[in-house]
Amino acid sequence: MKTIQLGSSDLFVTPICLGTMTFGEQVDEATAHRILDRALERGVSFIDTAEMYSVPPRAETFNVTEKIIGNWLAQRPGARQKLVLATKVAGPSRGMNWVRGGSPDLTGADILAACDGSLQRLNTDVIDLYQIHWPVRSVPAFGNVYYQRREEDGTSIHAQLQALHTLVQAGKVRAVGISNETPYGVHEFVRLAEQYGLPRVATVQNNYSLLSRTVENGLDETMHRLKVSLLAYSPLAFGLLTGKYDAQGLTGADVPDRARLKLFESTRQQRWGRPLALAAARRYNELARANGLTPTQLALAFCYTKWQVASTIIGVTSVAQLDENIDIWGTTLSPELLKAIDEIRWDMRDPAQ
Repeated sequence: MKTIQLGSSDLFVTPICLGTMTFGEQVDEATAHRILDRALERGVSFIDTAEMYSVPPRAETFNVTEKIIGNWLAQRPGARQKLVLATKVAGPSRGMNWVRGGSPDLTGADILAACDGSLQRLNTDVIDLYQIHWPVRSVPAFGNVYYQRREEDGTSIHAQLQALHTLVQAGKVRAVGISNETPYGVHEFVRLAEQYGLPRVATVQNNYSLLSRTVENGLDETMHRLKVSLLAYSPLAFGLLTGKYDAQGLTGADVPDRARLKLFESTRQQRWGRPLALAAARRYNELARANGLTPTQLALAFCYTKWQVASTIIGVTSVAQLDENIDIWGTTLSPELLKAIDEIRWDMRDPAQ
């Protein structure tokens, strides 16, 4: 796989990124280390994590994923130099009182402290891509369809950029990014960076899959014109697009006991558990089978081949899943199949946005 430049930064990454939110919850440390070893062996050198992980978030597993990766790096001399390592500072707590005491804000001081914590846990001197996990302000994200108009009194984008600038100047961070963002947010981060000589965001990490293509509702134009790269997360829609839930729903007897939506009730309460999301997934999965593909092949090939996507973040629970997802790289979709995909989207829209 050729590498791709992230925005206008000096970071070049593989178009497949290993997401690690399963490490520490669904995946134990030994298995996580085997997955990381295999990713490097297969040429996937872009790793994404977050201080919040693992998922679903719990106080008991807060920060655990970074620690698992840090332990792996400590045991693999030379591995760090082969990687582009990305992590994220959690935004306002969103009901998680173990994140900065449940603070409804993300201050500059919070960003500086969180970065130092991530550096320590990851056993590294520098984070290649440091991202704000979700905005301070009100945004339509995490399944919320509409923007809620209200007065904002949290830390400004300008102040957040100033904190990120401090980290870049200190050599702790190479490039910066944002996540779960809107066209307005991307424009504002870029405008303020250019106006005040602050770090320019290189990436936006947003939900993007066959079940959630809202990136294509204008955010893609914003990112293209401003030279900001998309990191697509949840390309398999928490497993809905693998076909494992097609027969009997999310908790049926035929669903593997370790399947995420069966295992975690809190996850079923989110966008992935919507009846319309499952109904749409079944249609895409049947389309895949009718065209000689597995549902996973269709869903990942869709993301792998879209011009909007710089790198697709794949989350796995085994080495076998990792190999399966990487092997799909190079799969092409015919114009007729892409048209059929668009016809389903026109009918079902974005049920897991």
